[in-house]
Formats: sequence, structure tokens, C-alpha cells
Amino acid sequence: FAAINRRQRGPYMDEVFHVPQAQAYCHGRFLQWDPMITTLPGLYLVSVGVVKPAAWIFGWTESVVCSAGILRFINLLFSAGNFYLTYLLLFKIHQKNKAVSGFQRILSTLTLAMFPTLYFFTFLYYTDPGSVFFTLFAYLMCLYGNHKTSALLGFCGFMFRQTNIVWTVFCAGNVVAEKLNEAWKTELQKKKDEKISSRKGSFSDLIRILQFLIDYLISPKNLVTLTALTWPYIILVTVFFVFVFINGGIVVGDRSSHEACLHFPQLFYFLSFTVIFSFPHLLTPTKIRKFLLSLRKHPVQYSLIAIISLFLIWKFTYVHKYLLADNRHYTFYVWRKVFQRHELVKYVLVLVYIFAGWSFADTLKSKSIFWILMYFVCLLAVTVPQKLLEFRYFILPFLIYRLNIPFPSLYRQLLELAFYIVVNAVTFYLFLNRTFQWPNSDEIQRFMW
Repeated sequence: FAAINRRQRGPYMDEVFHVPQAQAYCHGRFLQWDPMITTLPGLYLVSVGVVKPAAWIFGWTESVVCSAGILRFINLLFSAGNFYLTYLLLFKIHQKNKAVSGFQRILSTLTLAMFPTLYFFTFLYYTDPGSVFFTLFAYLMCLYGNHKTSALLGFCGFMFRQTNIVWTVFCAGNVVAEKLNEAWKTELQKKKDEKISSRKGSFSDLIRILQFLIDYLISPKNLVTLTALTWPYIILVTVFFVFVFINGGIVVGDRSSHEACLHFPQLFYFLSFTVIFSFPHLLTPTKIRKFLLSLRKHPVQYSLIAIISLFLIWKFTYVHKYLLADNRHYTFYVWRKVFQRHELVKYVLVLVYIFAGWSFADTLKSKSIFWILMYFVCLLAVTVPQKLLEFRYFILPFLIYRLNIPFPSLYRQLLELAFYIVVNAVTFYLFLNRTFQWPNSDEIQRFMW
């Protein structure tokens, strides 16, 4: 934190919009708004709520209290909160697993707190740490059955980033998935059919589950029960739709660079991203063997998935102007060095995507089929409409996935932590020491996520 504030004293990248906006709020100019900002003012309101009392207690001057350094410090506070919330979530989600030691929980918490994309933005004045804080807090409250509190925290998350409404739906989906799972187990007991599992099975089992799902959800009695359980989330989602209707879209401010589209390959990019950052769990020799065996056993299903994937890549690949123009972001180099190498590269990668998707689903098989369906719908809703390939959009879906997979062995956890430390060290070295300048500009540019 100190190193970044010494080397980069002024606002950098998106901070150019965020810092002056927070400073305007610091001076009480709440009606002033920069039209280039696309998110709601949650970050600035929380910042003023923290720094103003601190200024009064410590006797700081206006120039100090709303400086870029102090505003960045707000994200350090959120980061500490995220660390604690991650620990509590791991404890709650895996409470039935008595084999997991307290040391393993702390190690997993430390690893997720150092997840490179999130960790980097902890030290800049961006919306990500606060967005993650309120979303994880809402998820924790949901798991403990405090749904009104969860919806309220979901609203705070929505004020940081509008797409967080998807995670409010996810919290409501947790409740619905639990009820569906109970009803499905009862259904199986009635039929005394031990062959059908609520977790995994053949294609015909999946059809039966979908049939059950439709029958359950068209029952007025079940709908009333679910509504009674999830009404705080329903109110928040209704507020969201009212906002979209009044605002004329989900984005506030500059909409020209944030147009929604059906960018299906975003799902493939997310799955690849997850395999890279969870490689100790997903890229094991056992998993690769299991995948090849599955490929041999179900060639028709995999051929169909490959054809659909190729079609989605062919018809729905979008390249945002920022991705091609801004050489400060790693995505610029990923796109140039991998995808622009040859026109066929994006199609050749389909096998990688299929393995990533299979491995991703395989690690979630301990969850109920209804939880997996609900998470997958939320994952599609949060990734597919985004035109820009931006790793920050993957932070929350990745964290929720990583929190819910079974605890790996101590060796794999240590390997994951070591990998994150190396990635963070390289990222900060490049940001602080490998600066460059654009032609016809005196400003120093830095590499970043």
C-alpha cells in the first residue's frame, strides 16, 4: 500500500473518475456527477461515511482526508472485512466436514484473500473490494437464514455495481434449491427408486429432474411457500427493475462503451480463467484421466457440446474497442498473443473449454443438482451480457465457486497459495517498476489487471 502511494500519488486509470467524484461528495456536492462513471455511488457514500468522522476525530484537514491515499485506504478496510467473511463462509459451508482443521480453513481464507485479481485492486480506489464485501456478507446472512439482512446487504452491493443484483438472485436461489432438494428426496422415497440420484446421473435422469422442477414450480402452493421465504429478495429485484425502467438501462453515465450483448464465449473465458487460478484442484492427472474416460464413454454428447460451442464462438464473439486499444491491461496481451495469432485459434481452444467446463462441474458434484443449475444460471447472467473481456468481472463468480468446492489436500492448498503469491509479486513488480509512456504523452503508464 505504501509503495503504491509513493510511486503513484495521483489517481490512475479509473481512479481518474472515482477520486474526484468522492472528493466532490467530501465537500458536500452530492448533486455533482461525472457522466463517465457507470456505477451507482455506493463507494463514494461509504467513503464519505468513513473519512468524515475520521477527519473530525483526528483533526485532519480537507486536503488530507479526501486525498487519493486515504480514499484507497477504504479498500484496505474492505479487504480486512473480506478476509473475515471468507473465513466465516468457509466455516458455514463446510461445517459438516469434520475432517477439515482450523489451520486448513485459515490457509484457504488467506489464499482467497490473495486471489490476484481482487488483491491487486485492494490498493487502488476501485469498486471491487467493496462490491465483494457486501456480496459475500449478503451470502453469509442468507446461509444463516437472515434473509431481510441479506437483501439489505444485497442492496448495498447493488449500489457498488449493478450486476451484483445477480448475486441477490443467487441468495434467493439458495433458499429455492434447498426446498427443491428436500422435495426431490421425498419424491425419490415415494417411488423407492434408488437408481436416481439428486446429484448426478445420466441424461434421462436430468430430464426427470427438469420435469420435476417444472411440476414443482407450477404448483401455486409451492410458489406461495417460496415467495414467503424469499420476499426480501423479490422486493430488491423489483426495485432493480424499476431502476432499469426509470434509468433506461442498467448502466448509469457513459453507456456507449458498456452495451449489453449475448457474448457467449465470455463463459468459456471464465472457465479457462478458473482452471488457471484453481489449477491445483482442476488440472490433476486423476481429473485428466477421468475426463478422457468420460470422453470415450460419451462421444455423442461431447460431439454435440463441441458443435454448439463452435457455433457460439463463430456467431457470438465480440471484441471491445478497449481490448484492442489499451495496452496497459493484461487482457490486451492475452488477446493479441493468443486469440489474434490466427483466425482458427479461438476454435481450436474448444477442447480446452470443454475440459475446463467438465472439470469445473466435476468439482461441484458434492452440491445438489438444483444448486448447480441455479449457480450456472447466475454465472451466465453475470458473464454473458458483458462485451468487454475484463478479469474483474470474474472475481465474484470465481470466489463463490471456490468457496463451495470440497476442501483440497494441504499440499494442493499450499501450491495454490504459492502460485497466488508469485502472481501477485510479478503483478506489483510490473506495476511499480516497468512503467512506460505513450507517444505524444508525458504521463507515466503502468501495467495492471
